[in-house]
Amino acid sequence: MTVDGVGYWKATLALIRNVLIVWFCCSYLLGILLAPALNSIHIGGYPLGFWFAQQGSMYIFVALIFIYAKAMGKIDEKFDVHEQ
Repeated sequence: MTVDGVGYWKATLALIRNVLIVWFCCSYLLGILLAPALNSIHIGGYPLGFWFAQQGSMYIFVALIFIYAKAMGKIDEKFDVHEQ
């Protein structure tokens, strides 16, 4: 495929938007705003709201790094801008 700058940036920005939405939901919504409601559920003896704020978010953030890298690689290949 030829390099389509507009299509490439639309795909890249859509990926970034989706990753940031997941990041926001996990860190702000689940870790802060919904933490009191989630605290009625326990995982390993700890309230779920506390778990999301302390550990769960970190697991999700690390997973997002790998998901972003893999998806960005696919976008680069699709628009033929990947490294050889």
